[in-house]
Amino acid sequence: MSWGAEGYHLWVVSGFGAHNTGIESDSKSVVKQPGLLLFQFIKSVLTVNPCMSNQEQVLLQGEDRLYLNCGEASQMQSARGSSARSERKAGGGRSPFADSGLESPGLSSLLGHRHWHVVQISNTYLESNWPIRFSAIDKLGQNIAVVGKFGFAHYSLLTKKWKLFGNITQEQNMIVTGGLAWWNDFIVLACYNISDRQEELRVYLRTSNLDNAFAHVTRAQAETLLLSVFRDVVVVFRADCSICLYSIERKSDGPSTTAGIQVLQEVSMSRYIPHPFLVVSVTLTSVSTENGITLKMPQQARDAESIMLNLAGQLIMMQRDRSGPQIREKDSNPSQRKLLPFCPPVVLAQSVENVWTTCRANKQKRHLLEALWLSCGGAGMKVWLPLFPRDHRKPHSFLSQRIMLPFHINIYPLAVLFEDALVLGAVNDTLLYDSLYTRSGAREQLEVLFPYCVVERTSQIYLHHILRQLLVRNLGEQALLLAQSCAALPYFPHVLELMLHEVLEEEATSREPIPDPLLPTVAKFITEFPLFLQTVVHCARKTEYALWNYLFAAVGNPKDLFEECLMAQDLDTAASYLIILQNMEVPAVSRQHATLLFSTALEQGKWDLCRHMMRFLKAIGSGESETPPSTPTAQEPSSSGGFEFFRNRSISLSQSAENVPASKFSLQKTLSMPSGPSGKRWSKDSDCAENMYIDMMLWRHARRLLEEVRLKDLGCFAAQLGFELISWLCKERTRAARVDNFVLALKRLHKDFLWPLPIIPASSLSSPFKNGKYRTVGEQLLKSQSADPFLSLETDTGVSHVQRSQSWLGDIGPTPPEIDPASSHGPQMQDAFLSPLSNKGDECSIGSATDLTESSSVVDGDWTMVDENFSTLSLTQSELEHISMELASKGPHKSQVQLRYLLHIFMEAGCLDWCVVIGLILRESSVINQIVLLIQSSEVDGEMLQNIKTGLHAVARWASTDCPGYKPFLNIIKPQVQKLSELTEEQVQPEAFQPVTVGKTPEHAGPRAEESRGSSGHGSVPQGEVGGGSLVSREEEDATRAQEEESFQDGTYDCSVS
Repeated sequence: MSWGAEGYHLWVVSGFGAHNTGIESDSKSVVKQPGLLLFQFIKSVLTVNPCMSNQEQVLLQGEDRLYLNCGEASQMQSARGSSARSERKAGGGRSPFADSGLESPGLSSLLGHRHWHVVQISNTYLESNWPIRFSAIDKLGQNIAVVGKFGFAHYSLLTKKWKLFGNITQEQNMIVTGGLAWWNDFIVLACYNISDRQEELRVYLRTSNLDNAFAHVTRAQAETLLLSVFRDVVVVFRADCSICLYSIERKSDGPSTTAGIQVLQEVSMSRYIPHPFLVVSVTLTSVSTENGITLKMPQQARDAESIMLNLAGQLIMMQRDRSGPQIREKDSNPSQRKLLPFCPPVVLAQSVENVWTTCRANKQKRHLLEALWLSCGGAGMKVWLPLFPRDHRKPHSFLSQRIMLPFHINIYPLAVLFEDALVLGAVNDTLLYDSLYTRSGAREQLEVLFPYCVVERTSQIYLHHILRQLLVRNLGEQALLLAQSCAALPYFPHVLELMLHEVLEEEATSREPIPDPLLPTVAKFITEFPLFLQTVVHCARKTEYALWNYLFAAVGNPKDLFEECLMAQDLDTAASYLIILQNMEVPAVSRQHATLLFSTALEQGKWDLCRHMMRFLKAIGSGESETPPSTPTAQEPSSSGGFEFFRNRSISLSQSAENVPASKFSLQKTLSMPSGPSGKRWSKDSDCAENMYIDMMLWRHARRLLEEVRLKDLGCFAAQLGFELISWLCKERTRAARVDNFVLALKRLHKDFLWPLPIIPASSLSSPFKNGKYRTVGEQLLKSQSADPFLSLETDTGVSHVQRSQSWLGDIGPTPPEIDPASSHGPQMQDAFLSPLSNKGDECSIGSATDLTESSSVVDGDWTMVDENFSTLSLTQSELEHISMELASKGPHKSQVQLRYLLHIFMEAGCLDWCVVIGLILRESSVINQIVLLIQSSEVDGEMLQNIKTGLHAVARWASTDCPGYKPFLNIIKPQVQKLSELTEEQVQPEAFQPVTVGKTPEHAGPRAEESRGSSGHGSVPQGEVGGGSLVSREEEDATRAQEEESFQDGTYDCSVS
């Protein structure tokens, strides 16, 4: 084995290659295979150019290419500085991470791309300068400089162009010896001038041509071995074991821009360093044993405080000596002030391979930015962390200002993201070839014996290690300050969870007693953050069940934590605690807490959680912990959104009801019986009990929504959970589904559906409509109502529908065409399209104009029809204003669709009072017309008729006082209201003289008990019967309802029965 130039190649010669070549009988491929292998390597830039330790990018260099971790995101970074802005392409910028300061490329760019961004080095430069010896990248990650055998070249990731020396002689005349570094837009390097035989320190501007004419050259006394840049100071380590500090500044000499370098200070290290090649790295930092609060001068915290020297693995620190009188020279000029000498060196750590520090400042994350990060090889990592007192109090003199904390990570660190609490690295992923070969002879090939390697980027969080080390040392206050400064990180919850999990695993599985357990301290520490509840339950879910008792003995009872989640309205976390309770408590406790969570989820509209809770409750009742029992189709979670579910549900019910006799709801008693085809599904008593328990909760919630007039929530509730709304409304028609206050219901519907209240424009107060000049127009519109072809079609359809089903309550038939105009077919399609205009005409009464927002198709044809039907009507300016007001008084289209679906549901359920309310808010006289026609041809409860009559009178009084915009529509429906009053009086008179069914036909004298039971569903009422709905008392209905609940009769399963 032998290494190639610069360590990029490993040559391997097999010792048995000649012996294998003679065996021709085994395989010809073995004979042809050479006995020489060449392995290619890439290495971190830190191994050859340690000054890159203050960068946050991972840069790997090969013999002819570079691997960069920021990927294509470097093109999207916000270019800082004037020169960078000049080359920035339009539209290609993206702001860096918010808290990373001016010189940080950002967390999204450093972690957002898993693949490497490979930069192929220019072949022109490699022809005479192979291989690459040094490389460096600037702090923004936008420019790269490389050094080969002679000279150097730099590359822009924004423009994707290389810049080489124009004069090849200048390139071949310099050899870079001590590495190179970036300072803003300048490249600083130490080189040897071959022609002059002189060591030099040169500075080249990136934006200018690569030529010595544009470079600033400073002669050096000895060969430079190492070079580093800290803010505006260049530090070099020379072969005579001396350290020299230079100041660098930008100078503008006319059109050209250069940089000037001046010597600041020289420090001799010959008495401490036995040989100069033992020095691995030299770094100038602001780290000192005293933090910024205790320094006497604030400026000193930002100055170069100490020199970090890595001497063969020993990290040596030399601080400024502030014991002399120089610290009192406050008024002297900084440029003329003499720099302080350095104290004798102090050894900080052993076995140090790399050192990371930064010169940025961030008051919110001082712990991380003012710390010193060390990589100690097999010993893991160490951090020299500063300790700050709370609220800037004066620290105790006996307490240390810094502390060295060791911690282990699973990757080899190549870069440290200081403010993001991450370590970046690279890992080799190997792939063996022998699995691809089946012949025995092929296994003896050389390339098969070695794996194929792929280098991948890795990252690891280290913050939880530091927090734990601080808690172990009773520095909880410092740990809290550090954690609070990092609480905004997106993975901070994961940090707390990792710390809790690691401590729990170590202490709970320890075979020996722990005298001072750390878990209670960690649990108390996590309670300081709002993520405490989520952290505990996530840690428990990822831990073995055997460790739960030890965990919750430290963090608290899971029942108390569950209640805290409910109080904090964190239902998802409460659901996770419910799984903990299911395994640690008896089923009764789990059921009780699941009921609380289910009720809260119903109230907040968390439908996904509601579906999971329904499955959970059924699983508890059936004795299963994971797989819930099979449930009826009506209770399966529906993926439908909005009210689209209503359309399919009502149509399926209508189709199934045609083939079921009128007393089909009396068959619901068989649902709870073990015999029969439908009884097989309910063979378990516990299953029935749990389903009934869930149904009772659903009924209770639906009843509450109706009582609070929350129809929109009721629709979402039924659609998301598959709740059979029609059958339930039939049972609650005279109870919860009864409108007690029409005016209040109308107001709340306007608010929930974002439906504006109708208003009359101010111009109409003095318009001809008010003084009666065009009163004949309204009369003509009212007269045209009876002659409307579509309204006559509605009447015919309604009568035929009643004749076919014998009663509108006896069948859940299809809705009349005005509910859904698209449901009309054949030659009536044109009439259905013209129906909105008739409705508009109905509304165009005295003080009202034509409304054009029934459908979204507001075209010129509508106006043409107005001219054809009402040729005597001439639209004036005031009338046009009124039309625009009517257009603005309509709500969103989605709300209109939802209201029509609800109208469809209430129609099928027989809740006519709700139909009246929805008809009022839609301001469609056809809806009121249909209700009156159904009342005339069907048996309706007299109490409901009286309630509708009273409610309409209340709306009329409210409109006359508070909402005059409703008055035009109320004037239109006056004939229907009058007809409704007459029907109410007609029903009251027979009931006064016939307390029993006297004078009825024989076929209708008997089945009253069955009818009372069927009225809870879609019970059939004979067509010729009048006033029968009031013969069943409220007490009998309540008794029947209680009997149904006890015997598990539920209208929600009528669909599965049919």
